[in-house]
Amino acid sequence: MDVVGCTVFSAAGQGLGALADALFQGAAAKRDMSDEVAADCPPGLKVLSLPGFAPADTLGRKGLGRLTRTDQLASVAGTLALRERSAQGPARTEPAGQTEPIEQTDTGIVLGTSVGSTSRVGEFIRDTFVEERPYFVNPSHFPGILMNSAAGRAAIRLGLTGVNATVSGGPLAGLHALRFARNALLAGHARRLLTGAFEELSPQRAWAWHRSGGLAAGVPLGEGGALFVLEAPDGQGEGPPPHARLLACDVGFADPAQGLPGVSRRLADCIRTALDRSDVRPEEVAVAAPGVSGRRGWAAVEESALRQVFASAPASDRPRRLAIQPVLGETDSANGALQLAAVLARWQDDRWNTEQERAAVITSISPDGSVGCAVVIRPSACAL
Repeated sequence: MDVVGCTVFSAAGQGLGALADALFQGAAAKRDMSDEVAADCPPGLKVLSLPGFAPADTLGRKGLGRLTRTDQLASVAGTLALRERSAQGPARTEPAGQTEPIEQTDTGIVLGTSVGSTSRVGEFIRDTFVEERPYFVNPSHFPGILMNSAAGRAAIRLGLTGVNATVSGGPLAGLHALRFARNALLAGHARRLLTGAFEELSPQRAWAWHRSGGLAAGVPLGEGGALFVLEAPDGQGEGPPPHARLLACDVGFADPAQGLPGVSRRLADCIRTALDRSDVRPEEVAVAAPGVSGRRGWAAVEESALRQVFASAPASDRPRRLAIQPVLGETDSANGALQLAAVLARWQDDRWNTEQERAAVITSISPDGSVGCAVVIRPSACAL
């Protein structure tokens, strides 16, 4: 599947250019949170919020207050992604400033998540305890606690009538969404899918990470995500080249009885399977984007799997690591989407001298033993 569009929001800012700058420099610019969020977060926890995110500039103010931050991220990203796709070639999208959506029967949306909006879920549950009666809650908040709120509201706003799916996969949510979307496109259930994952920064989420002690040393808590426009290759080579081509996306589960070494072996098997299905040799993989460098104790497990797969390649041909969490913060369910965006940003930036790089792998592990891997190739290799 071709990645023909990408909209990304991260602590680095909006767009692949801002992301490339942060990754190249090794750090996102330091930005202050809003006083409201900062006051409710645990003291001493380092967080990275989105700079300059103004959803009203894209969506208008009508109905904006009923949307959760995750809803807003998905809707803004979808609007911008479709505009980018429209600028590349014929596509029916919503013109700038138009409030009524244009129906897009061949376009759908697939989002990965953990629980949806952590802030709205937390607020709604709290209200059931502090209000005079448990049912004295704000009914307008109920849609926002649903896992599929962001995908549903983005589809309504953008007039998408194709496949609409939300996949709950925790840290692997972004990879699950890519896999679901790729299978749907291969099966002919859609011609174009907006696919990605988002995670919002909230006091509820910050306190959960603080209490668990799960963040790796020096890694902040972040927010953001990315949305990709996926289409099946047209086979005619018309139009601009895609950002990349998604060749495979596989997931698996390790036997808990085998412990952490078993998780590493299962991820290694998953990577080998994805490479075999992609017809990509290990020595052709130039970049590996690991997904758990922000979780305490799990980076070594993931690194062990990567070494099992690529240790046989000459040292000069082993993939370079592209870890996003030290730069963008731990973004939970949005990690996989931001990992793919980081690979695209790297390939589009001349400072890395990546002209000879052909393929990249994106990996992740969940503490429950789930593992996943995606294989992508750069635009210049798409014809191979």
